Amino acid sequence: MASNINIPNIYIIGPQSTGKTTLVNRLQNELEYWPADASIGNPQIISEVARSVLVKNNFTANDITSSTRKCFALQRLILEAQASAEKEALRNSSWFISDRSGLDPLVYTKRYVSTDAVAEMQLEPAWMEVKDRMAKSLIVVCEAGTPWLMDDGVRLMPGSEEEWMQTDADVSYRGPRQGKALA
Repeated sequence: MASNINIPNIYIIGPQSTGKTTLVNRLQNELEYWPADASIGNPQIISEVARSVLVKNNFTANDITSSTRKCFALQRLILEAQASAEKEALRNSSWFISDRSGLDPLVYTKRYVSTDAVAEMQLEPAWMEVKDRMAKSLIVVCEAGTPWLMDDGVRLMPGSEEEWMQTDADVSYRGPRQGKALA
C-alpha cells in the first residue's frame, strides 16, 4: 500500500567532533528495527563526503588554511559530491539522512577564502539543487563543545577553544516557514 506520508530529508550538521556521525550511525541502527511492512521505507544514509573527496583528490586538511585557491577548489568538489550523493540517495529511497550538508562548503569558503567566493558558489547548479532540498528538510545542528575534541589527522583543528567556538561564519539559513530561502 502506497503511503501519502512525506518524510523530510534530515541533515545532521555542525562543527567537527560534535557527534554528527555518531548520531547518524545511531539513527541508522535504530531504523533497522522499523517494521518490514511499514508504509514508510527506510532512508538512505549519506556519509560525510568531505573525507572521500580529500582522499580521492589528494587534498589535506592543511590545504584548507594554507592556500585559498586549494581551499576553494576543495570546497567546490565537496559541494558537487554532496549534491551527487543526495541525488543517488533519492534514486533508492524517498528520503535520506545526511552526515553534513551542502551548506558546510559555503561556511568553510566564507571562513578560509572570501565572501565573494561564497557568492560564486551560490550560483553553482550543485548549490541550487542542495539548497532546494534543504529548504524542505529537517536540519539538526549539533552544538560545538570542546571536551572531546581530538586531532585524528584528518580534521582541520582549531588553534584554541575560542577559535573553534566562534560563530561569525555568517552563512545563514532561513527555512520555508518564514517564506524565505537559503542564503
